[in-house]
Order: sequence, then structure tokens, then C-alpha cells
Amino acid sequence: MSFKRTLTGVFRSQEGTSDRAKMPELKTRYYQLSKDKVWEDVSSTLKKIPGYKVLHEVPSVGEITLEKRSAFGRTMDITVSVISTGPVRTAVDIYSATRGSLGDMGANYRNIMQLLAILDKKFSAYKVS
Repeated sequence: MSFKRTLTGVFRSQEGTSDRAKMPELKTRYYQLSKDKVWEDVSSTLKKIPGYKVLHEVPSVGEITLEKRSAFGRTMDITVSVISTGPVRTAVDIYSATRGSLGDMGANYRNIMQLLAILDKKFSAYKVS
């Protein structure tokens, strides 16, 4: 992570992926699989990651809510969205926000990058570039 990301983290306490993200690594991930298959795999994978606690799952909407505590005791709320964009194409977006008014020093960015790395590895054969 660059110095610029850390400096930005002094003021920002949230981060998310999207199609219009300025940073290429924060672009929405697309996989050549059905929503049901991606949902099952994402849900089971997120439950196994140490340090993250699954709070809520809504399969009909495609959202999983996680919680993670930082090293300083602050709580980060993370939402993973699984969205069907076609019969066999699914998008995954992640949004992470820290509770409180101060910045996060890039912690939300690191959370997203960690989760995306795990999902990209799991779905490497199905990733659409």
C-alpha cells in the first residue's frame, strides 16, 4: 500500500469496489458462473476467514454482512454483494466502513484487498477480465 493510500485514510473511513473505481484493483469482480453457485462459494469461504465474523446473510438480495475488529479495537462493517448480471455471469462488490468519525489509515482498503485476493484465487478459472 502506498503512502498516498495511507494519507487518504487519515480523512476517509470507508472504501468500496465499483465499476467506476479510479483504482483498477478496486473494480467490480465478474465471474462466469451463476449467482447461486457464486453465492454458495462466497458464503462458505467468508465464514472460514479468521478475524471476520458473519453477522447476516440475505440470499434473495445477495448480501452478506461481516464485522471485523481492527488492531486498535475499532469495528469495521463490511458488506459483500453478489449480483447476477446474466444467466451465467455474476458480479461481486465489497464495501467496508469503519465506525466512528476518524479516518481508518487505509484499513478498509486492506480489508477489501484481502477479501478480493481470496475470492480471485477461489474463482480464478471463472474470472472475467
